[in-house]
Amino acid sequence: MAVKVSLKVNGKSVSVEVEERTLLVTVIRENLRLTGTHVGCDTAQCGACTVSMNGKAVKSCSILAMQAEGADVMTIEGVAKADGTLHAMQAAFKEHHGLQCGFCTPGMVMNAIDFAKSHPNPSEQEIREALEGNLCRCTGYHNIVKAIGAGAKAMAAGK
Repeated sequence: MAVKVSLKVNGKSVSVEVEERTLLVTVIRENLRLTGTHVGCDTAQCGACTVSMNGKAVKSCSILAMQAEGADVMTIEGVAKADGTLHAMQAAFKEHHGLQCGFCTPGMVMNAIDFAKSHPNPSEQEIREALEGNLCRCTGYHNIVKAIGAGAKAMAAGK
């Protein structure tokens, strides 16, 4: 049975007709063609599908599209400014080499932005604990941790 789901994605109102069992990540990638949100594990373990929903980081592979009815969703494509200026967290990932292949990076950045809102000057331990739901297969997390610390400070400074 098809259902109509209306939500705001990256500031734009959208409506899609999907089957009841359709996941939010599927709507984002297949219906809206926003492919920065990745599917890594299909079990909500890796965090590659993390987006912001109503201001909170969520794993979009564990949410039915119907549950996002009326929600305000931001994907990695909506994080940078309209003129292309990177968000402070994206800039920190770039500056501190917090990525390697880039597959996990969008989910890491989305989770890090949410984390930094309540942790303007996080310790390394706090950052590592916040990253427990995001997996990276390429790095040892050292540069990711440095990037999140720098990004959080830049966000707190209003950059």
